[in-house]
Amino acid sequence: MNKPEVFYHGTQIQAVWDSTSLGWIKECPRKYYYSMIEGWNSKHKSHHLIFGSYYHKALELYDLKRAEGMEHQIALRESLRWLLKITYGWESGDTAKNRETLVRSIVWYLDHFRDEPAQTIILSDGLPAVELTFHFELTTEITLAGHIDRLVTFLDAPYIMDRKTTGATLGSNYFDRYEPDNQMSLYTLAGRVAYNTPVRGVIIDAAQIAVGFTRFDRAITYRTDEQLKEWVEDTKLTIEQSYRYAEANYWPMNDKSCMLCNYKRICSKDPSVRQAFLNSDFEKRRWNPSEGAKNA
Repeated sequence: MNKPEVFYHGTQIQAVWDSTSLGWIKECPRKYYYSMIEGWNSKHKSHHLIFGSYYHKALELYDLKRAEGMEHQIALRESLRWLLKITYGWESGDTAKNRETLVRSIVWYLDHFRDEPAQTIILSDGLPAVELTFHFELTTEITLAGHIDRLVTFLDAPYIMDRKTTGATLGSNYFDRYEPDNQMSLYTLAGRVAYNTPVRGVIIDAAQIAVGFTRFDRAITYRTDEQLKEWVEDTKLTIEQSYRYAEANYWPMNDKSCMLCNYKRICSKDPSVRQAFLNSDFEKRRWNPSEGAKNA
């Protein structure tokens, strides 16, 4: 059986996994089926995703310019010039996450962390470790993939740096969601395996976006060798369970995860009419773990 880029040919068995698709199958097999296998998405792209994508790209450009030796103010102007051009005409329709608050957040973030000790790692090929794509084999049947914002040294130790935008209040309750967390465990493992760097964990730079302000906070989520070993074994078993769902061609609903699910309205209907509601409310755009957009 030849392994394709994402699925084994002619099957519902996934070969390349990222934190998004792993999150879906861990949360609910039915959600995974609708999202990953069928590719159903809302017809209206979320302004949260658009905002987050622009935010990450603007900061990526700044990081690259700074790693090349460019001064702060010049790198900031280059980043803003790109951002203002690419977002020209974008109307989000949201009072908190829009073009104005996006530009404000970039300027304030870079001012807030201007003199911070975290420094971008330079890879063996001489390139800065910014917006890295990784692929590595977990087993001969399973490949893990994804994207990392930055590899940095912080207080003489290597870390992944991940940036988040949120409307939630920042503090211990916000950062507790990453202890434990599927994405952060995968990123730490990827830093060690794909980039041969003994990262201790992930530095999370979070930006709280509100109508009248943007607030920043930082926390570190650590992973030990034993924690990563446990995550790997859990992930293998989860993926192996997905094979059994695929072979049976049946993806059960986890009705304890329905409250915040995009498909709640679909799953609440009688099975005989769900397809009609899917056709009405969603469109097909299949997620590609190798090419998927960064999670904001």
